[in-house]
Amino acid sequence: MLQAIFHAWERRLASATKDRVVRPFEWGLDWLSHAAADADEAPHDLIGEWVADVMKDTDAFYTPGPTAEYALTQGVEEGEELLTFPSALETPHPENNTVHGRIFHPKPDSTRAHRAAVVVLPQWNSDAGGHIGLAKLLAMHGLTAVRMSLPYHDRRMPPELRRADYIVSSNIVRTLQVCRQAVLDARRTIAWLHAQGYDRIGMLGSSLGSCLSLLTTAHEPLVHAQALNHVSPYFADVVWRGISTAHVREGLDGNIELELLRQLWNPLSPANFLERLRNRKTLLVYARYDLTFPVDLSRELVRQFEAQHIPHEVAVLRCGHYTTGVTPFKFIDGLILSRFLRRALLSD
Repeated sequence: MLQAIFHAWERRLASATKDRVVRPFEWGLDWLSHAAADADEAPHDLIGEWVADVMKDTDAFYTPGPTAEYALTQGVEEGEELLTFPSALETPHPENNTVHGRIFHPKPDSTRAHRAAVVVLPQWNSDAGGHIGLAKLLAMHGLTAVRMSLPYHDRRMPPELRRADYIVSSNIVRTLQVCRQAVLDARRTIAWLHAQGYDRIGMLGSSLGSCLSLLTTAHEPLVHAQALNHVSPYFADVVWRGISTAHVREGLDGNIELELLRQLWNPLSPANFLERLRNRKTLLVYARYDLTFPVDLSRELVRQFEAQHIPHEVAVLRCGHYTTGVTPFKFIDGLILSRFLRRALLSD
């Protein structure tokens, strides 16, 4: 009975969004990072070869070049600071090439042994206010929080868009590259925090942000702990099956099969990077009645952590994906995430 109630509630909340657009399927060869393709080679073969090369050295794929072009200004709210810097991946849209972070600091406490900070990556299509409450909650728990705008979101969105379609879409290589951009941006944020003297750094991501947070943690040695809110081992399967991405699936249908999509989006799938998490502290949070990140996928990721003996903790929310954002579940979720990170980053 509870499942039926929550599933109906989830579908109702998902259907409230009326501006989803079914975009045409594109291979996205113009987003490849090397020279023009051989005209005689099939697009999926060309992309497959490029992905195979990426998977041989994902450190090269996910490591940004250094920058000194950080700018820090005062925010609108008391005690808030704004961090901006150039993205390590230049896209065709100038608005998207500047990274924006909102920083919230805890009250000074000279008794703390460590300076700890968390980079917060919100969910897909989060607006400028998304996860600000969570960032403030982290600050209340003694952690500096940097809420980073994802590529093509809020201030990074070009005028042609109403939603952040370019980070997850039926354009195969663009999706890869823009999600990669988010990881590069997060690592530049971490580099700045480290230069400011933070010696304990964590990641907190929700939904799409949880996938991007895991990819960041897997490639960034400075990350000590990660709290992942809504999880799956495979990027492609969530897009293929989730109710929030049904319009993306519609653009994919008839043009590519799930098996090939999963292969081409391998650089985005958490399952490929679990061994890199062995010396990190990880919290996996999933929702029992989730239709956006289907619950069997979340449980499969937990099983993979267990089978590979990767240290982790698990929390299960008694709600769905969209209902995680409503009372009382948003408060329960926020406390679970913030308490874990406080314990992981400040306890020793």
